[in-house]
Amino acid sequence: MSAREQEASNVFGEDMKSENLIRSFGRWLALTGLGFYGTLAMAVNDMPGGPRVNQINITDPVTAIARDQHWIHHFVMWICVAIFIAVFGVMFYSVWKHRKSSGHKAADFHESTTVEIAWTIVPFLIVVGLAWPATRMVVEQKDTSSADLTVKATGYQWKWGYDYLKGEGEGIGFLSTLSTTNDQIEGRAPKSDTYLMEVDNPLVVPVNKKVRVITTANDVIHAWYVPALGVKQDAIPGFVRDLWFRAEKPGVYRGNCAELCGKDHAFMPIVVDVKSDADYKAWVDEKKKEMAAKADDPNKEWTQAELQERGQKVYASNCTACHQANGKGVAGTFPALDGSKIVMGPVAGQLDIVLHGKPGTAMASFKALSDVEIASVITYTRHAWSNNAAEALVQPKVVAQAKAK
Repeated sequence: MSAREQEASNVFGEDMKSENLIRSFGRWLALTGLGFYGTLAMAVNDMPGGPRVNQINITDPVTAIARDQHWIHHFVMWICVAIFIAVFGVMFYSVWKHRKSSGHKAADFHESTTVEIAWTIVPFLIVVGLAWPATRMVVEQKDTSSADLTVKATGYQWKWGYDYLKGEGEGIGFLSTLSTTNDQIEGRAPKSDTYLMEVDNPLVVPVNKKVRVITTANDVIHAWYVPALGVKQDAIPGFVRDLWFRAEKPGVYRGNCAELCGKDHAFMPIVVDVKSDADYKAWVDEKKKEMAAKADDPNKEWTQAELQERGQKVYASNCTACHQANGKGVAGTFPALDGSKIVMGPVAGQLDIVLHGKPGTAMASFKALSDVEIASVITYTRHAWSNNAAEALVQPKVVAQAKAK
């Protein structure tokens, strides 16, 4: 027996004499190395805006909708408890009271009108009692009228696109992508407290304002789900659905795509940043200035060097998760771009796949990117790594023409 195991045995033997067996067992696990998983669990912290460690209840509500959901959840649960106690109480009493060993003789009858009426009326009253508040809540949840702010949320594999359609911030648009690093995902770096629940661009909304979110999708069915806000709505290609919420206190609230939308379904988080009125106005002003600074002249003729520099950043943000930074892809899952016949071939073929995706594969459409972003990433891939395509340069106007078809 090693010195470490001997120490563990001694500790466990001494503590067995005490009353605190749980604590002694924990010390023994830690010393023998079997406490590894317990150590990991203790190292995990509550996620800001997300689930807490050992949370067993529903996420704390920050909207009236979510509070109603909590209330109906507990109300129905206690109704079920009462029914359980009543039904099984009568059953157990009947079995005990009328057992043969006490000399009871079984009754001989076929029906009881009173019982028939009772077990029809009582369940009916229970259902009505449950339906009354539930119906009110559902009607309120579907009332998206008179919104202060309207945002469209478009699901892509695997990111969200947000467009501010009406209200303060109208005209703002951006993509929201998972910001957890590959090193964390692949176990090469410690995981953060917001692991897989963090994005580069959260949806920003003002506090105490009615926010309407219109959901749709570009490829497959997704779902926009944020538990603290009490909202969940499917985003279906070709359909428009909507939901609303009014967050009552500033903060960051996290959710996920709640439909199994493909291989990277787990990497499609939703983050809503609720700001005070003053902070929201400041964010809108800053975002519009940022968009204006990034706005590209549609008539500009770009040089190859400019497009390649821009394309490298676009590739890093949108393509590396599948095709890898070295362009080698993942064998059997994502094809390599380094040496690819499509990348090395005519521009039209590569442009068509980038714009429309490839049905039956994980390659989604990237039509949501700007003309310059698409032109630059195509130009970049045609010259990155060992590639040296004959058609070297793709101008944004070519992308615009392809989108218009």
